[in-house]
Amino acid sequence: MTATVPDTMTLTEHLGELRVRIIRSGLAVVIGAVAIIAFYGRVLDFLIQPYRDLCESQPEAFCPGSDADAPLVNAFSPTEGFSARIRIGMYGGIIAALPVILWQIWRFVVPALEAKEKKYAIPFVISSVVLFGAGASLAYLTVGRALEFLIRWSDESVNQVFGIEKYISLVGLMIFAFGIGFLLPVLLVFLQLVNVVTPRILIGAWRYAIVAIFCLAAVITPSGDPVTLMMLAGPMIVLYFVAVLIGWVIERSRRRSSAAA
Repeated sequence: MTATVPDTMTLTEHLGELRVRIIRSGLAVVIGAVAIIAFYGRVLDFLIQPYRDLCESQPEAFCPGSDADAPLVNAFSPTEGFSARIRIGMYGGIIAALPVILWQIWRFVVPALEAKEKKYAIPFVISSVVLFGAGASLAYLTVGRALEFLIRWSDESVNQVFGIEKYISLVGLMIFAFGIGFLLPVLLVFLQLVNVVTPRILIGAWRYAIVAIFCLAAVITPSGDPVTLMMLAGPMIVLYFVAVLIGWVIERSRRRSSAAA
């Protein structure tokens, strides 16, 4: 049962509340990480599948001289395999605990909101999870194209041998980059709910927003290739205007309520 948080809190109470939320989120991540590590083999196969598909499509171009039964990623130190397992558990634990983390964030922010804004808690969590999942899925589908671009540009004379830790880091960071990028409309809708910005301001600044989105996508994409950049920036631009549309609907609903009152 969640404790009721008073509307006014002292700084000490705010820090105590923040500590409780962080602890609960951390426990959820640990539980999720243990569950992911328990299925490490299947998760690893799932993450390697984009590279495997790339090798099967054009073996001479992307995996020359490799045996069909040979591993596609390698460990270059005795601890690298263990580090990769922990890294997969950490990434997977955060993703599995995402609903809990988002709920804890919302519960921490709730005291600063008005009563009519607190009703958006469930839509906030559900939409955030759905959008993060959509971004993560797009990232997974983009991994193969990103690898294809990077391998082609490394030159044919370079033998492509991937370390498991580096490969997992690339895939994991791509998933988080796309997932966080897809949360942009949730942030913009929230800012419109609390009257920090208005749809009119966002529409007026659409040119600057597009430039900022491309810059943000360039910063957060771990591979740095133009394919990944465009695959992330394109949907983020569309989601930006979707957020503006939602804000306009909310603003119009508020005006009708005020007129009726």
